[in-house]
Amino acid sequence: MHAEDEFDVVIAGGGPVGMGLAIELGLRDIRTLVIERYPEPQPVPKGQNLTQRTMEHFHFWGIEDQLRAARTIPSDYGIGGLTAYGSLTSPYRYDWLQRELVRPYYFTDNERLPQYCTEAVLRARVAQLPSVTARYGYSVARHEVDGDGVTVHAVERNGEARLMARGRFLVGCDGSRSTVRQTAQISQTLSDHDKLMVLLVFRSDELARILARYPGKSFYNVLHPDLEGYWLFFGRVDLENQWFFHAPVPRSAREDGFDFKAYLEKAVGAPIDVAFDHIGFWDLRFAIADRYRADHVFLAGDAAHSHPPYGGYGINTGFEDACNLGWKLAAVLQGWGGDDLLESYHAERHGVFASTAGDFIEKAINEDRAFLSAHDPTVDEAAFIAEWQRRSVGAQGEVASFEPHYEGSPIVPGTQGAGGSAVGRHSHEARAGHHLSPADRPLGGNVYDELGLGFTLFLFGEGGEAPGFRAAAQALGMPLKIVHEPAPALCARYGAQAILVRPDQFVAWADKREGRAPADILSQSIGR
Repeated sequence: MHAEDEFDVVIAGGGPVGMGLAIELGLRDIRTLVIERYPEPQPVPKGQNLTQRTMEHFHFWGIEDQLRAARTIPSDYGIGGLTAYGSLTSPYRYDWLQRELVRPYYFTDNERLPQYCTEAVLRARVAQLPSVTARYGYSVARHEVDGDGVTVHAVERNGEARLMARGRFLVGCDGSRSTVRQTAQISQTLSDHDKLMVLLVFRSDELARILARYPGKSFYNVLHPDLEGYWLFFGRVDLENQWFFHAPVPRSAREDGFDFKAYLEKAVGAPIDVAFDHIGFWDLRFAIADRYRADHVFLAGDAAHSHPPYGGYGINTGFEDACNLGWKLAAVLQGWGGDDLLESYHAERHGVFASTAGDFIEKAINEDRAFLSAHDPTVDEAAFIAEWQRRSVGAQGEVASFEPHYEGSPIVPGTQGAGGSAVGRHSHEARAGHHLSPADRPLGGNVYDELGLGFTLFLFGEGGEAPGFRAAAQALGMPLKIVHEPAPALCARYGAQAILVRPDQFVAWADKREGRAPADILSQSIGR
């Protein structure tokens, strides 16, 4: 093994999460190796719904414009969702997953495009970072941990070549069947719904004509009483009339032994032309690693947690893993982050996924099942319509209450809680452990324009505690940018005279007059 084979971080898996993590590290000049089994992104249209929060990552990675330019649906075409009862042509429907409801709390708009387009943009950005090396066409086969780091062995996907590399840390971003997780002997907690699902990618001109009645929509969820709460889920891939479709099928279903065209037509509610581009299967289940860290080894994305593709939570949760872990690894490698900082990755992110799975996805399946069992428009249409209208309001509440936060995290001073949850409330108030809401500055620009790779301290109004924080940051060797905003408007908006913001745009601390010393606040925030 040569010196050029030695890295600070080795990432197994160069899908969206692995590449996002590589960018987080590369922007901080951390020497990183990405090992990815596919030479090119795979043309399967999954992972399409990118939230406003995810687009903040792309903004700070310097590729927001490139990502929006890569979308397969023009920017003037809507990307909203719709839920229908029985079939797509049903008279019973309402808007679904209305992310625009929480737009004021984020710096960027949401986006929608196939994952392979997202991956292409990420790969191009990685190629621009001198400290990041990407080896495509290889898969990690095993690793060995010793006191100083990890030795990683990889094999060529379609050949006999071997690759060996050394890293201080290894991060498994290698999917739900993660080799890294298995080699590290990290157990999983499974919740198996025992459903075989099909993914169909197909072309249909008639479906496009039928769905033209729903302008501004690009994905469609059908609740059918026969499926006991599991979805028939359509999505538009592009404006060339390519679509995808997820739905449960019998365990006996095979590519050549099941009438998928008839199944599609039942879900649509009308005959359509169909030309299949892809037929694949997957198991509907929830899985979460019991630990996100084992010594020098970490897990992120589907390697740490996997769930059905309901509501667009998967890829967005994975990107947040990358953002959370990236700055923490860099802080430790640069010498200013303590080991408690690395421990906080599990504390913060494990709880968020567990809550996402239980409080949103699984809850939705159970509530849909109960609704379909109790209400039938052919039996009591009035009762059905009343409940259907109530559900449409509830669909808005789901978006509003999905607010991942880290209250109770060991590195978030002055908070109590489990350390991570997806259930919360959006607010412009600056709350420790919560995402920072953007705000326009009185003299122009936005507070988000001041955020960077390190910590940022905002001081609102006259006076402030800058000398104490500046001296404490210098003593700790941590990067801290101090921004004075004398106008009182932002103090009123955020409900605090001082806000300390982490590199992942979460509030580390907000001045609530509890009188803690700046050195104590900063030390806890960086795991020391």
